[in-house]
Amino acid sequence: MKDKVAEWAEELQSLAQAGLFYGKDEFDRERYQRIREIAAEMMAHRTGMPLELVKGLFCNETGYQTPKVDTRAAVFQDGKLLLVQERGGLWSLPGGWCEFNLSPAENTVKEAKEEAGADVAVKRLIAVQDRNKHNQPPYAYGVVKIFYLCELLGGSFTPNLETEQIGYFSLKDLPPLAEAKCSREQVQMCFQAYQAENWPVLFD
Repeated sequence: MKDKVAEWAEELQSLAQAGLFYGKDEFDRERYQRIREIAAEMMAHRTGMPLELVKGLFCNETGYQTPKVDTRAAVFQDGKLLLVQERGGLWSLPGGWCEFNLSPAENTVKEAKEEAGADVAVKRLIAVQDRNKHNQPPYAYGVVKIFYLCELLGGSFTPNLETEQIGYFSLKDLPPLAEAKCSREQVQMCFQAYQAENWPVLFD
């Protein structure tokens, strides 16, 4: 269950961000800025994250606050799922933040190539999820996660700044997952979508 104080901090930050963008009065803008700072302090206190890190994640946008978009590629070979090992040692589906000039599907192809060296084609939409309903710990901002089933066309892996190695895994033989990005439940969902003849897209 989501922390109520964190929810209040998120709402205060959203209201303050909108006020800073649309407000014209100098004194009102000062008040909105202070509300934004208090929201960041609340979130830092509640999560134990350093205040400057929270400000960087939580207070770095302008305009009306909207969720970020994260895309993930589910790529199978011989019934096993492609995972990438991140520099911290944990594993996840290849993916990341959606670039402003790419569609979600295009971004998925790009991330699979960058992180796994895999040339893929997007074949099917698996799910569109509110990250904070499916991954822990909750983030201080909204994220929409989009999962695509992809076909492997070719490619080869080279270690890079983000990932150390790749591997193909069965559901019963998964490595330690980066749960904040890709939970076991989400991996299982990808296996189910791969095995299904007619997959109903999941959402929320």
